[in-house]
Amino acid sequence: MILGLETSCDETAAALVTEDGRIAASVVSSQAELHAPFGGVVPEIASRHHLENVVPVLRAALEEAGVSLEEVDRVAVTRGPGLIGALLVGLSAAKALAWARGLPLVPVDHLQGHVASLYLEPDPLEPPFVCLLASGGHTMLLEVRERGSFAVLGSTLDDAAGEAFDKGARLLGLGYPGGAAVDRLAREGDPEAHPFPVARVPGLDFSFSGLKTALLYAVREHGDDLPAADLAASYQRAIVTALTVRLREAQAQTGLERVAVVGGVAANSELRAALPDAAFAPLALCTDNAAMIASAARFAQPVPYPDYLGLDAYA
Repeated sequence: MILGLETSCDETAAALVTEDGRIAASVVSSQAELHAPFGGVVPEIASRHHLENVVPVLRAALEEAGVSLEEVDRVAVTRGPGLIGALLVGLSAAKALAWARGLPLVPVDHLQGHVASLYLEPDPLEPPFVCLLASGGHTMLLEVRERGSFAVLGSTLDDAAGEAFDKGARLLGLGYPGGAAVDRLAREGDPEAHPFPVARVPGLDFSFSGLKTALLYAVREHGDDLPAADLAASYQRAIVTALTVRLREAQAQTGLERVAVVGGVAANSELRAALPDAAFAPLALCTDNAAMIASAARFAQPVPYPDYLGLDAYA
């Protein structure tokens, strides 16, 4: 039994996963309402609430799985990337738990965790495949040949797709988190109403800064008479087009038949409709969670007791 902890941003999460990839428990405490008035995550607020939530979330996960700490064989935790103060809360908690019971600890890269969400029951995906990782902090194309590793084919040159959704939502006067708000409003609009630009940068990289600027100018142009639904639909279409075109190019370059999508943006309804042949992370595992961290720990080298006490987080 693997105990996973995740505190890289604004979700405090704990999960218990078996060696064969069955989720025994997955508990996520979101801080979205706390950060909504600011239109984004405030790192200091996030860190303080992780301190308050980590023990109750851990207890809830153990109770949901019906196990005790004595039945845990190793501890896994997100080491980075993420908000450094938030990461240190989870890493400190994981060190304490592992040290108290003399267990090995597995430090997990957050991005490896997102990919490892595809390896969980009941429908695990077998490599090789091309993976689009699109979240609030990252937008990357990955070549996955084996579990536990990947090669980066392309990444964003400026903003991530999830960040573009959040900032677009703020410009349109919508709530936070922005991705879900834009997705809901876009269903009422015409995606062809506004021809927003799709950046064409060299290689397999992405760029969303020009698209955000175009939305800003469109909002200013319309003033009080804002066609919010049409703007949301057109803006979303431009983001989805950028993601799908690049993913298909990566698929052609690598010659891999299968494609997969992970990260918070993988929950977007238009992206899912645009890629009917892709393997998507389950909706509950698209946003940050600890089950994916425990899953990644199955394919990573544990640090023996007590060597992990010197581990540090990375932003």
